[in-house]
Amino acid sequence: MSQTVDRALSILPLLAQGPADLGQVAERLGVHKSTALRLLRTLHEHGLVFRQQDHRYRLGARLFALAQEAVENLDVREIAHPHLVALNEKTGHTVHLAVYEEGEVLYIDKVESRYPVRMYSRIGKPVAITVAAVAKLLLADLPEPERTALAHKLDYPMYTPRSIPNAAAFLRELATVREQGWATDLGGHEESINCVGAPIRGADGRAVAAMSVSAPNVVVTAEELLTLLPLVRRTADAISREYSGAGAPSERPPGEPSPKKKDLP
Repeated sequence: MSQTVDRALSILPLLAQGPADLGQVAERLGVHKSTALRLLRTLHEHGLVFRQQDHRYRLGARLFALAQEAVENLDVREIAHPHLVALNEKTGHTVHLAVYEEGEVLYIDKVESRYPVRMYSRIGKPVAITVAAVAKLLLADLPEPERTALAHKLDYPMYTPRSIPNAAAFLRELATVREQGWATDLGGHEESINCVGAPIRGADGRAVAAMSVSAPNVVVTAEELLTLLPLVRRTADAISREYSGAGAPSERPPGEPSPKKKDLP
């Protein structure tokens, strides 16, 4: 990167901290005021900075418009898919990706297991919202009023004896998921299927999607599947970093030791 471009780009994080005058910009960059002024004028011409009436500079509206446009055009499925494939290759199990839209949680990607047993989930179809791990992750991330209102609107079919029976129990489960940062479905939808999942977060820390690994208990037990939790969380964190444009690992822990037997329902 040329020195001029590097200096110009260095102005943007400086102004993100608040408006600054020409002298402050020059001092921070370690350049003469004439050089700083030339850089600021160039950024101003492109709408990336704006000169206020008090002669201080701040970030320009064009920069925010570009950021919003970039966010709107991000395709979490496209970003996540190679990571889902890699996780599938490491574990052999079915991997899902889901998003929350208009009161439903929908599968938007799926990588099938390598063994003959197949799950009935389909891309584009809603998940069993009161029991699925991906649904718990996405709903747990909603603001409390929205989370509570939605929980009381839902029906609670008893798919199996382990299904969540009512809104109060569901809200308790969501509180646990919100606190621990991961979720399970251990026979809640189908008695023979277990699942563990983790959220994918955007730059603002909100969950934009959720991913999970699922397997029938004829292949692995629930306890064996839960040993994959650190790997699932590391995969979700890697997708989150790529989606949000972060270069360094997130501050959230990539995974704790696998839950012990007493933690299983």
